[in-house]
Amino acid sequence: MRPLLVCLLLALALPASAQIYKYTDAKGNTVFTNQPPDGTAAESVELPTTNTVEMKTPNPPPAMPSSEQKAQARYSVLRLRGLPDEAAMRANNGTFSVSVDIQPGLQPGHRLRLILDGQPYGQASTTPNLQLNDIARGEHNLAVAVLDGEQIIQQSMTETFTVQRISLNSPARAPAAAPKPGP
Repeated sequence: MRPLLVCLLLALALPASAQIYKYTDAKGNTVFTNQPPDGTAAESVELPTTNTVEMKTPNPPPAMPSSEQKAQARYSVLRLRGLPDEAAMRANNGTFSVSVDIQPGLQPGHRLRLILDGQPYGQASTTPNLQLNDIARGEHNLAVAVLDGEQIIQQSMTETFTVQRISLNSPARAPAAAPKPGP
């Protein structure tokens, strides 16, 4: 049985155009071969046509946008809201919030960061409401940048604003508690 299986497998491995012969050897085993033996009656085997299946190449998955493509993606609207136009901003403790108008919405992987007086300010965020803390009184410049990783891909126009804080020497401040006279 084993030689029959080996011969059959060999016969299947031959090209489809090769002729296959079948005969019975001296031990009574059926043998398949591509060459008929001399002096032995062999019959030609007609093989059915081989089944074939056309391989379709799979469509590649949609490509993720590269960093360069993300960098080229522009926002049609990117500006700050919540800063006064002409008047000074009154923030006695120097803390206030600004909002960001951004169209279309922030893309995945992008974050917003404030640029205060030409320097990055605070942590990058995905929310359009950003807070500034303990800003010194006086004139400042503020912009918002869109980051992809740590790279700025777009920045808003810089807005100039003035923070008005109460002076430590202001008579409007509550007087500091006077020290109690000692015993």
